[in-house]
Amino acid sequence: MITAENLHKRYGSKNAVDGISFQLQPGKVTGFLGPNGSGKSTTMRMAVGLDRPTSGSITIDGKQFSQHKAPMRTVGAVLDAGATHPGRTGKSHLKVLAATHGISASRVQHVIELTGLGEVAGKRIKGYSLGMNQRLGIAAALLGDPAVLMFDEPVNGLDPEGVRWVRSLARQMAAEGRTVFVSSHLMSEMSQTADHLIVLGRGRIIADAPIQELLNSGEQRVLVRTEQTSDLANALTARDVSISHIDAETLQVTGLDPRSIGRRALEAQVVLHELTPQLTTLEDEYMKLTGDHVEYRSGGAFEEAAQ
Repeated sequence: MITAENLHKRYGSKNAVDGISFQLQPGKVTGFLGPNGSGKSTTMRMAVGLDRPTSGSITIDGKQFSQHKAPMRTVGAVLDAGATHPGRTGKSHLKVLAATHGISASRVQHVIELTGLGEVAGKRIKGYSLGMNQRLGIAAALLGDPAVLMFDEPVNGLDPEGVRWVRSLARQMAAEGRTVFVSSHLMSEMSQTADHLIVLGRGRIIADAPIQELLNSGEQRVLVRTEQTSDLANALTARDVSISHIDAETLQVTGLDPRSIGRRALEAQVVLHELTPQLTTLEDEYMKLTGDHVEYRSGGAFEEAAQ
């Protein structure tokens, strides 16, 4: 379990983390989302003692990270997969970590095979790709068979097979009763992995809810195709209904369910060729939540420079 209570972190005049509180439960994958600079990595670094809170606290199983006698057996973290000695082999790196906690050589070999590093474990880390470094970081996190796992952008640099493997690993670890905390910018991947979401914006929590609750909170949109778009738009017009013209024969309707649209089309004698509900995506909800909290926003500089 990871618990944050009124957690603050300031760097000079900047509030990187601004009074956040949450509690992560075992048996769930909790996704940690937010724009760049929102405080996600800083929060994770404070959880494992790499940064010290300005005030408040963040604990793992009721203790600060430094108070755990065998921290690798309590929490496994991947915060910077490249933080390794480039001259060591992957296997020697894992053996050094294992020696600090009395972890057996058989366990080292087990995590090497589990993470797919068998063919490169004897090679020097300086020759590893970004994806191999990610797998090595995950192997190190799993060494102590910990009850808590923290992954910051774990699929960065992985190929599609690797991305699917990390997703399955996170789900499996949670199913075994572990607390799994994953930060990512990949909305499509997070929607398939997380049970619960915490969303930060400018250092503050702007959402803390089950993922399905967030998806269900969105407005229902329906794609409608007809040759009589003007007649249909007139029949659907109401105060709480929004209608967008996608093309000459396609409308996107927000605020009415498909059955109501079909009924009104029948009354107006409008022939429909398509009536398709559009599911709210995590990306849609994320953009709505964080729209006012983006610190680094793209502008039109590229377009101006290109002219």
